Amino acid sequence: MKGSTLAMNKNKFVYTAFLAIAFAATFSACKDKRSTGLEYARNMYDPIAYNPDQPNKNFKDGKTAQLPPAHTKPVGFTEYDEYPNTKEGYEAAGVSMVNPLPVDTVNLAQGKHLFTVFCSPCHGEKGDGQGHLVKIEKFSGVPAYQTGASSRGGNMVDLTAGKIYHTITYGVNNMGSHASQISPTDRWKVVMYVQQLQKGQ
Repeated sequence: MKGSTLAMNKNKFVYTAFLAIAFAATFSACKDKRSTGLEYARNMYDPIAYNPDQPNKNFKDGKTAQLPPAHTKPVGFTEYDEYPNTKEGYEAAGVSMVNPLPVDTVNLAQGKHLFTVFCSPCHGEKGDGQGHLVKIEKFSGVPAYQTGASSRGGNMVDLTAGKIYHTITYGVNNMGSHASQISPTDRWKVVMYVQQLQKGQ
């Protein structure tokens, strides 16, 4: 009898303590309308690293986003300085640059995929200049690789690998540069596939 009374008292005490804690938590959460209450694992929401636009006391200028040190290059970055973005650079690239990749099924398949993602919205999947953006936006001037004329002179079908690579790198007319989206090696794969489209394949 004495043990059961003690157990009942203990249960009442635990129940009363639980109610008191719940009431206090509810009351404290409700008293400030702007409060979001308690948050579990706040460090999961707040990043440890600085955001690029955030002030940063670790640098003299107080900015997080810093310019890279002089004369450094990102990993995997290949400069394309020998053929500048000029008519002369374009012509020189057309004469001197040769695709270093072997023409095989793997490179062609990857070139086709890259072309479909980056180029076909304007140039069309067949290279006919009738991509879906051309049809939606109703803008003209995207030449067909098989029959079109190049805005720089000559026919699209006669463009060399170097000229195509130069154009992908720098862009021309309404076409912007794709140097930041497509790596140098992948550009050559796109060139390879474009040359297949020039043949009507």
